[in-house]
Amino acid sequence: MGNSDSVVVQKRLARFRPEERPVVEGVFGRLQSAGGISGGAGETQTAKILTLQMLQSSMGSLAPDPMVRRVYQCMCSIDPAMAVPTPSGKTSISAVSGVNREQLVIFLADMLRGTAEERAPLVEAMCQNGAEPAMVVTCEQVAEFLQDLISAIVQILVHRGRLQGWKPERMGDGSLGVKVLAEQLCSELKPSDQGVCDVACLEDWVFRVSQVSLYLEMLVAEGLNVSLPSRPAPTLLPPCKDTPWKDLRYLLDLPTVMFLAPQLPDSYSAPWRLVFSTRLHGESFTRMVAGLTKRGPTLLLIKDTKGHVFGGFASHNWEVKPQFQGDSRCFLFTVFPRLRVYTATGYNQHFMYLNQNQQTIPNGLGMGGQHGYFGLWLDSDFGCGHSRARPKCTTYGSPQLSGEEDFTVDSVEVWAVGKPPEPVEGEEEQGKKSILDADVEVQAMMEMTGKTIHSQGLREPEEDQ
Repeated sequence: MGNSDSVVVQKRLARFRPEERPVVEGVFGRLQSAGGISGGAGETQTAKILTLQMLQSSMGSLAPDPMVRRVYQCMCSIDPAMAVPTPSGKTSISAVSGVNREQLVIFLADMLRGTAEERAPLVEAMCQNGAEPAMVVTCEQVAEFLQDLISAIVQILVHRGRLQGWKPERMGDGSLGVKVLAEQLCSELKPSDQGVCDVACLEDWVFRVSQVSLYLEMLVAEGLNVSLPSRPAPTLLPPCKDTPWKDLRYLLDLPTVMFLAPQLPDSYSAPWRLVFSTRLHGESFTRMVAGLTKRGPTLLLIKDTKGHVFGGFASHNWEVKPQFQGDSRCFLFTVFPRLRVYTATGYNQHFMYLNQNQQTIPNGLGMGGQHGYFGLWLDSDFGCGHSRARPKCTTYGSPQLSGEEDFTVDSVEVWAVGKPPEPVEGEEEQGKKSILDADVEVQAMMEMTGKTIHSQGLREPEEDQ
């Protein structure tokens, strides 16, 4: 592109390292080649622009067509003289002739190296998606844009083989997960009293909600094949291991895992491992206790018979005892119908509770609140529980998580998400069978009577259980 570039374009290119600039400058030619246009002495006027069809040829396998069109519209709306999208003068994709080199370079620089102030007008242009240009967008338009963006990110993870051991076909409804994650991100907007968002509103949102920029960068880098060594592809999913996927469908879906994983403390980057599922191990509180104790940090998910999905993160090993346990890193969350996380308020330290077979105190699993009024409670009878928050759980500030205050369980999952506890002296060799494996009821009873089962932390549930 050389010295003929405008000052605006030269400043944008200066954001990249010297070895990265040829990559950025070469994107235009690569996109044209992918669309069947080659340069040379006989280059026509068509070869000087990037068309929608060329962009579709490059991004079509990595992003849904509505997202590709949003990206194209955004590029077309950039005024190289102003270096920002212009709402006036552009009516629709069909009314423009194409994208030139300067528009593409500005788009790449602002998406990959831009500030929230520079990205906000691009987001606004993508939200309009062919609609009549305006100075504001509605929350509904932002939500639709987010659904297309998140769908593209999931598609990229699948296409690029970055699933980290997860199997979407054996997980929850991914399209529903996309919608609830989009709604969650959209809930962070601060629109005007009229329910609309101007560029200043979008700038504030992009600045505060890091996932928006992260997803946009990934879409542009992967979709346009802009490989920059200084910005490797992010890992959006934790690894998943030792999970029996065959003939079983799980409550989690990919967008939900993408949302929950960053909420965990930084030290919890170990592979996620399924340690209990009612669909695999049956509806047994004792079996659940045997599955979740001695596992380190865990994520509990519950689906009630009203269709609500919710749960809690336990930062510590679960122990059967009459006292509260855990620390302020614990939290409660909902997955459906809304995706939300509720962290510790500091009001009290009633983070985790687990007890069984006691005469005078509650028997079950609880998180937050107090006896009889837990933010999340599973009774030891297992088929029922409650989520009582009037108006909010004192420990986590959470509202009622379940469809009804007193709920009936449909299914439960427990995922170990931290490093397994270190082996202690005298522990059985890993993989060696214990007589207790034959009867998990006896195993749980021994734990409740004070007998320590040293090998439990190393042994995973058998896949054929």
